[in-house]
Amino acid sequence: MDIAAELSSLHQPLLRFAQLQLRHDSLAEDVVSETLLAILETPERFEGRSSLKTYATGILKFKIIDVLRRRGREIHVEPLAEQSVDDALDALFAADGHWREAPPAWQHPERALEQAQFFDTLQLCIDNLPPKLARIFMMREWLELEIDGICGELQITSNNCSVMLYRARMQLRECLQLRWFEDAT
Repeated sequence: MDIAAELSSLHQPLLRFAQLQLRHDSLAEDVVSETLLAILETPERFEGRSSLKTYATGILKFKIIDVLRRRGREIHVEPLAEQSVDDALDALFAADGHWREAPPAWQHPERALEQAQFFDTLQLCIDNLPPKLARIFMMREWLELEIDGICGELQITSNNCSVMLYRARMQLRECLQLRWFEDAT
């Protein structure tokens, strides 16, 4: 089966996943299209170390995260049935140029920054794991694959997988302790 045909068969499962996460049909369709296009534009990046579905789902998750981040920073203007986008934007402001209804204030921007910094530190720690441990950890915790699925994908026993997950978690714990929690105190 060629990659284009296989991607075509993945469209619906990826779309269902995106719709569940985004709860917006057109945005879900956009991220799935971007995901499929990214794979088709650089098929050589797919090395076959995982299934194409796993690979595509991983890309899709990052596309969804990007959309969620953008949506958190933007005000979405949805025009009414017989209203243009310009009219919808004008309706947000009074004649003097001030907001009719001010957008809500950021509750705790310092917490959002701290959370982003934590995830940057976590990513650094994951990057420092041995490649196989990092892959198993990401498959289990990020892609939320079951142990049996991981074992089938990597051709390892469930006992070996559990041991490797334990080692990955312990190494991440140690790294976060040194790079995040000790710095915070």
